[in-house]
Parts: sequence; structure tokens; C-alpha cells
Amino acid sequence: MRRRDFVGLAGATLFQVATGPTLALDDIAAALTRYAGPPAPGPAAPYDVAGLSKDVHRAKAGYQACHYTTVAKRLPHLLSRLDDAASALEGDERLRVHTLRAEAYHVAASVLLKTEERGLAWLAADRSMRAARDSENPTTTGASARVLTRALMRDRHYRAAADFASDAAQRVAEGTEEHTPDSLSVYGALLLSGSVAAAQREDRAQALTLLDEAEDAGRKLGGDHNYQWTAFGLTNVLLHRVNAAVELGDAGSAIDYARRIDLDNIDVTERKAMLFIDASRAYSQWGKLDKAYQALATAEQIAPEELGTRPMVRALLDDLRSRSTGHLHTSVTELAERTATTR
Repeated sequence: MRRRDFVGLAGATLFQVATGPTLALDDIAAALTRYAGPPAPGPAAPYDVAGLSKDVHRAKAGYQACHYTTVAKRLPHLLSRLDDAASALEGDERLRVHTLRAEAYHVAASVLLKTEERGLAWLAADRSMRAARDSENPTTTGASARVLTRALMRDRHYRAAADFASDAAQRVAEGTEEHTPDSLSVYGALLLSGSVAAAQREDRAQALTLLDEAEDAGRKLGGDHNYQWTAFGLTNVLLHRVNAAVELGDAGSAIDYARRIDLDNIDVTERKAMLFIDASRAYSQWGKLDKAYQALATAEQIAPEELGTRPMVRALLDDLRSRSTGHLHTSVTELAERTATTR
């Protein structure tokens, strides 16, 4: 990251976050436990697949923009409509709807994982994988495997997560005669997911190997793109090098990687916010509490809801507050209070 961007963003005026509605988790739970039956007898109801596609696109884009409250409100109705359409349609339209279901359940699982709703997250991740399988598209299956990998990591099954992601990446490669931008992006993103899991189990060798393989895929892709909603490219590889270094306790290396990243190359708000959260974790490990606070304050500017939904961030704030004094203690406390209003 360019140093002037890092320091400049960290020193800017903070947003004041007003108390807002909580995520509609009960409604999502109801949608996940609603099992669509066979289509009703009589003429099939019309289903606007193009309209469903637009709504799924909106949900994916909203998630990447960290608009979690809005996305959570829309998901229950969208999931029900998609399930009904999959039961009623046939042929290519049905396959297309299964792809959309895989993406929508992926979003649901991702939102639930951020809020530590692990049981529901597992259900949504499994639904995403099953829908992806029904789509008969190896790239879609690989894309859904990413969220199942994260569910495994959240339950601390790091070895299983790393192996699952690596195997899924290999299946994407084997299921594609010649890589397309979509398949290459999913392949590379799976390698990055595996590298995070390996780093979390402190397997430095596997983590670095998977990062290097992902970097090779990023070079082949030739730029930073968002094919299959992966935000994959060489910049994303660097972002994951930051994360892996933090997980491995290499605070200095994490900051060095972060300073190499050009913020202009990060189009996905969630990834940009996570960069500053990881930088804060690294500074905290390093004992540079003021810089850890500045990085979190910058993440708040970028995506207030990202801070509010992550228990990890609240734990980091509690740690910073317990170790700080004076003006810094006051600033951290105020940030923690603002963050609490976005839950």
C-alpha cells in the first residue's frame, strides 16, 4: 500500500454511525428451513429468470459493498423464490436457477459466518454446494466450495479446510479443458482460501505454497477482476499474504505486504476494509497500539457494518482498550461504542 494513502486514510474524519436495524437472521433462518415441495398441480407459474438473476446480482454486490443489513432483509424472499423456481422449471432454465441458488445461498452463508451464526451458516453453505452440484457446472461448484471452506475454518477445522480447498481447486482445473477467466479466478480464489486455512493451523509451508500457486494463477489472469465474485488477481494475492502473515505472527511482514498494495486496485469494499483490519491486528501484535487504532478507524470509514458484524473486531477492540491509556484509550472506547451500534 502506498504509505501516503495508508496514513492519509487513517487520519481522516470518522463517520458517526447511527443505531440501525439488526440483521434479519430469524427471517433467514425461516427461509433456510423452508423446504420447497413439488410444484402445485395445474399450469406452471411464470418465473422471471432474468429478474431473479438481477436480484441475485444485487445481493452479491450488496454483500461485497458491506451493506449486510440491506442484503439480509432481501435474502429470505429471494431464497424462497429461487427454490420455488428450481422446483417448477425444467431444462436449461432449471440449471440456470440452480446456479443462481448456489450464489444466493453463498451470500446467505457468508452473512451468517460474519455474525457467528455457525449452525445456520453450515446449512446455507451446504445448500449452496448442493445447488452448485445440481447446476452441473464445475466452476459454480468451485465457487460454492469457497464458502464451505470458510465454514470449516470458522469451526477451527483448519486442516480439513485447507485440504478441501486444495482438492476443490484441483477439481476445477480438471473439469475445465482450457481455463476461462471465470474458472481461473475460482481456481485461484480456492487456493487463497486454502492458504488462509493453512496459516491458521500454523502450517507455514503449505500456506506459502498455496499463495505462490495462486500468484501464478493471478499472473495468468492478467489483472484484478471480479469474475464469479472472487475479486481475484495479484492484488488479492497480496491481501491474502497480509492475512497469512498475521495468522503466522509475522507482524512486520504483514505490514510490509500491506504497504505494497495500491488501494486503487481494490474495487471490493469488503476486501479493502479487511486489509485495514488485518493491518490493525498486525500493529497490535507489534505493540504499536496507536497505529492499530488508526487502521481500525480507517476500516470504519470504509465499511462500518464490517466492523459491527465481526466478533473478531470486537475482541480486538477490547484488547486494544485494555492495553491503552489516556487519549488513545478514550478513542478506542468511542470506536468500540460506535461499532456496537452496527450489530
